[in-house]
Amino acid sequence: MKQNIDNSSFSLLPDAGGYDPIEDRLRANVRATIEAMFEEELADFLGRLRYGRGNERAKGYRHGHRDRQLTGTFGTETVRVPRARIENEAGKITEWRSKALPRYQRLTKKAEALIAAVYLAGTNTRRVKRALFGLFEGAVSKDVVSRAWRKVKVDWDAWSTRNLAEEDIVRLILDGTVIKTRLDRKATNISVLAAIGVRRDGQKVLLSIRNMGGESTAAWGSFLADLDARGLPRPEFVIVDGAPGLEAALVALWG
Repeated sequence: MKQNIDNSSFSLLPDAGGYDPIEDRLRANVRATIEAMFEEELADFLGRLRYGRGNERAKGYRHGHRDRQLTGTFGTETVRVPRARIENEAGKITEWRSKALPRYQRLTKKAEALIAAVYLAGTNTRRVKRALFGLFEGAVSKDVVSRAWRKVKVDWDAWSTRNLAEEDIVRLILDGTVIKTRLDRKATNISVLAAIGVRRDGQKVLLSIRNMGGESTAAWGSFLADLDARGLPRPEFVIVDGAPGLEAALVALWG
């Protein structure tokens, strides 16, 4: 018999075992560590102002704290962020902003990546919220999931178009695989092509991974042309899986 389960019952799970002294102590330490990091950041900034050179020396002074909610892989915490005012020689006053926690940031980068990864694995926004409810204590709404994905996409676009001319790649590994992800709001399997470079010091680095619709000669040709256009030097050695489309594309590009 099919049963309908009230999703709100998931809220009982985190406390099902009662008080957890380990979790409580860890959370207290996390909060203290984050707050200490902000205090050190501000102290370092004010110290640089104090020992500035010449007549361009600005003045800075503390003026209390503000509470900020931050969600990370450690859960959701309310932390106290120190405030300070900076006054330049002209008397103009501006508010100090932490570089570690930008003004509107509510998620750590790891939390953003985790949310986006679960979403890309083929889970819709509602299921992401449900799956991560316990870890983030209900702080992950559908809007948060969407914002996290948009932020990760911006980073992804920058990474996938970065210049490769400075990469000292001596060996290139090329392969195709099938992964499950979300495309146009639907879970689907897609064929992706990947390139891994091996630097002269032996370190491996992912150079590119793209959905090309298959492993045809045309698909591999476009994939390799993108690497070439971004400045990837011709490697000394190429490792392939024997796919005829890939071999033909390599011959066309590098002969």
